[in-house]
Amino acid sequence: MQVVKFTLEHTSSECAARTGRIRTDHGEIETPIFMPVGTAASVKGVFHRDLKQEVGAQIILANTYHLYLRPGVGTLEKAGGVHRFSSWDGPVLTDSGGFQVFSLAACRKLTEEGCHFQSHIDGSRHLFTPESVIDTQRSIGADIMMAFDECPPGTAERSYAARSLDLTHRWLERCFERFRQTEPKYGYAQSLFPIVQGCTYADLRARSAEYVQQFDADGYAIGGLAVGEPAPVMYEMIEVVNGILPTDRPRYLMGVGTPVNILEAIERGVDMFDCVMPTRNGRNGMLFTSEGIINIRNLKWKEDFSPIDPAGHCFVDTCYTKAYLRHLTIAGEMLAAQIASLHNLAFYLWLVKEARRRIEAGDFLPWKRAMVERLSRRL
Repeated sequence: MQVVKFTLEHTSSECAARTGRIRTDHGEIETPIFMPVGTAASVKGVFHRDLKQEVGAQIILANTYHLYLRPGVGTLEKAGGVHRFSSWDGPVLTDSGGFQVFSLAACRKLTEEGCHFQSHIDGSRHLFTPESVIDTQRSIGADIMMAFDECPPGTAERSYAARSLDLTHRWLERCFERFRQTEPKYGYAQSLFPIVQGCTYADLRARSAEYVQQFDADGYAIGGLAVGEPAPVMYEMIEVVNGILPTDRPRYLMGVGTPVNILEAIERGVDMFDCVMPTRNGRNGMLFTSEGIINIRNLKWKEDFSPIDPAGHCFVDTCYTKAYLRHLTIAGEMLAAQIASLHNLAFYLWLVKEARRRIEAGDFLPWKRAMVERLSRRL
């Protein structure tokens, strides 16, 4: 029985783009949707109030690996789960920690049992198994949980990618067995999404997409992309996977990406996205706008008193100018990172909302093509 329910609302007549609605016990999510990344139950530098009122966030992502290490499962259980702990009352999705396993390659060891790793905080040793990751996500209390997987590099050789996929599938069986053996801890439903892997090999991706459907999950994730492979290859893998996954369940492309990546993936039938790029790049002075990318540190913006977006859009209530934001950035003011993060997140949410509107209006494809051209510019 589905606990996180997806309703498909509109499908483009020109491509695989679609709109829908995901219902969770903590609220509804209109798709396509971008999920701000709150790794440690906090979107860096952004108040929850602003996530809702300024950004328009409908769901945020938190990370199992980081929350497991700090503040720890015990603290989260005593608080009553991540929603009460963080005072966020909307839906939450948790990554399983599989990508962190990939990024900790220098201090981890994979076995059939799971992943032995050292904490990046204090060097302490830990073990993630499919079972323990499910238990941890039950304790965190996310509405949508992710299965434990290995994320191979985009340049992995086929033999490694095939072995990795087999391991991910065996872990997936254990994840769902543990999921079925346990219950939510806080009085609301939780859902578990499998993750399709297979690196950049179309036959492995197809095999994985076929395999995960046996679990009849509420939704499906596509992992292991945007990890070093060329963008055209990523788009090809999305097409392969989405051509197989059921159309009546949401598809979540993990950790992707740029505004152009998102539009290209929407065209290919993806519904959900997350990425640290809006906040991380914003803190470093990169602004995403409807006309292209701005490096706010450049001298050319010193006396530019127009709004951050060249088209005159103010994606947040206060229309900050380029000159003011550059001044704050050069001066090292904390407010610079906050404004840039807020702007970028609001732009990303505007982009997927506009894509939804265009799909419903029937002119998504020409709009998307024009936007891709503009969004690729460096201003």
